[in-house]
Amino acid sequence: MQETKQATIFDALLPVLFLICSLGGSVYLFGDSSSSGPNQIALLFSTAIALLIGLKNGFSWAVLEEAMIKGITLSLGAILILFMVGSLIGTWLLSGTVPTLIYYGLQVINPSWFYAASCILCAIVAMSIGSSWTTAATIGVALLGVATGLGLDQVVTAGAVISGAYFGDKLSPLSETTNLAPAVAGSNLFDHIHHMLWTTVPSFFIAVVIFVFMGFNAADVAEASRINEINEILQSHFNIGLIMLVPLLTLLTLALKKMPAFPAVAIGAVLGAVWALIFQHDLIAAQIASTDSYLVGATKLVWTAFFDGFSIKTGDESMDSLLSGGGMAGMLNTTWLIMIALLFGSVMEKVGLLEVFVKSILKVAKSTGSLITATIATCIGTNMIAADQYMAIVMPGRMFKKEYEKRGLDNVNLSRTLEDGGTITSPLIPWNTCGAYMQGVLAISPLDYAFYAFFNLINPVLAVIYAYLGIKILKITPKHLSN
Repeated sequence: MQETKQATIFDALLPVLFLICSLGGSVYLFGDSSSSGPNQIALLFSTAIALLIGLKNGFSWAVLEEAMIKGITLSLGAILILFMVGSLIGTWLLSGTVPTLIYYGLQVINPSWFYAASCILCAIVAMSIGSSWTTAATIGVALLGVATGLGLDQVVTAGAVISGAYFGDKLSPLSETTNLAPAVAGSNLFDHIHHMLWTTVPSFFIAVVIFVFMGFNAADVAEASRINEINEILQSHFNIGLIMLVPLLTLLTLALKKMPAFPAVAIGAVLGAVWALIFQHDLIAAQIASTDSYLVGATKLVWTAFFDGFSIKTGDESMDSLLSGGGMAGMLNTTWLIMIALLFGSVMEKVGLLEVFVKSILKVAKSTGSLITATIATCIGTNMIAADQYMAIVMPGRMFKKEYEKRGLDNVNLSRTLEDGGTITSPLIPWNTCGAYMQGVLAISPLDYAFYAFFNLINPVLAVIYAYLGIKILKITPKHLSN
């Protein structure tokens, strides 16, 4: 049997400190393009350091390689969904689904309450379907288009989308993370959701209030003439009508029916392609090369929408940017980031470097408040180091569960804390799977929208305040103790 040495605190700190410095250098040197390769190299070199520490401590290369392969395997489900979301965005742009959402959004949403309305709308959709990812890729993309039309800030809008999407996802019994957290902590699903209300609802309310005030300040920005210009561009290039929303309604229905995300999004993408062929005849004809017949040209255009997205020239540069995008190719950089990040996280876990941090934290976490704060900090740290929200729930959950029971704390305290620290903060980290996904879909860096994802920022802070004040911290009952 292989004999290995226990990792020291120096072992654990070395790759993490290198990663922090190299990621900081990446952002400094390359700016917004840091996630297009530089961050991946920083993660790769940090993985190499963790591997060397593992070899030093007696782990064989075969064991470490197996851990890396397993780590990458964990990301394949997310990568499949990400690729299909790219296709969905491409076909929905071509079919007129996204342009129609933008058109009607400009008709009914007032600039003064747009940010708050975006947050609430995403919350309702995410709670209904249990997926922050699907919400951002559909409603979120359309809301960014509406924001452009209203002359409002896209970065603030992205913060509102993230806030609403993660609030709804967190409280939905259909959500994977909402089911995962109580499973890890050993609590009941609906007890877990009920207990989360105490930190989640006030945080969301505060976030919405902030968005309302920001909307009032931005109300004078929108120009009626510009909105009319955008509507004219949309109507002149696309067939606009409520029937164009059928692909969206179909996807939401499939999600409500609990169909797995990949086939549901795939059906939505294919339906978008079919809708394009049926309802966007003039648009397709205008996009076809003069040397191609309509049949050949339409086939090539739809096919391209799946793998390379859709591109249009309207004569308005900002609208061209808004109405172009999508395709699987557009997601390649994001999938690269996810795979390398999970590579690093899997080695850190296998070599025992993450566990070193937790043991060190428990030595100073004496009170209930400090224990819950330490759990949240560990979840955030795991999101940064392991780069995946599922690992940020599972690993701290396994590590702290016995300590919560030892201190007489009900399991719902742990499951709620895992979500307050793990689920909520994952989209704020650029190299985390969630942060990378959101950047791929919304085309806005987490380093930018994180300052406006108020719900995601407030929730962990409120959870810490509750912990130290003893608000809604449930103790184990005598019945539990007898078990």
